[in-house]
Amino acid sequence: MTMVDLGPQTRILAGLAESVSDDRLADATPCPDLPVRNLLGHLLHLSVAFRDAARKDFGAATDTNPNATLPDIGPGWREDLPKVLDELADAWRDPAAWTGDTRAGGVDLPGAVAGAVVADELVIHGWDLARALDLPYDPDPDALASAHGFLRAAADDPSRGGGIFGPVVPVPADAPLLDRAVGLSGRDPGWQPGARG
Repeated sequence: MTMVDLGPQTRILAGLAESVSDDRLADATPCPDLPVRNLLGHLLHLSVAFRDAARKDFGAATDTNPNATLPDIGPGWREDLPKVLDELADAWRDPAAWTGDTRAGGVDLPGAVAGAVVADELVIHGWDLARALDLPYDPDPDALASAHGFLRAAADDPSRGGGIFGPVVPVPADAPLLDRAVGLSGRDPGWQPGARG
């Protein structure tokens, strides 16, 4: 696992989030059971958790299973999300974040693996949000490569089969790297926004 500057990807994600109007918060996303508002809540909570994981600052944020409750946003989410995304990127610029062991979601794991996990979260959830809003999406190439590598390595994990990492969706080998990563994440790269509300 190679150290990646997550700043370019967090800026892309912050830009997508900034474009969310209040009337789109209930829209469906490719993420099962997570409309836009809950996807934004998930991004907010995971950004705090992985910021603290990078800092090896263990506590409630790093110890809580992300599936324990349905994530949501509060009234200050428009200010909080870009701030915590900046803090996340800054924390992972420290080489020490990528060494030793850390914890996120109540799981102990090597720092380098946690860095790849957060790159995956930022890239794939950026795609989720862009698709929900029917906006173009061009993730940071380094973050995408890291996310794809992580997802490819996890593809044969027998524990996959539900939730955020559902069964792999077959994608042609010559498809764009983003489509291949999306398929490995258990999503259909052809997903289109449908019903709102």
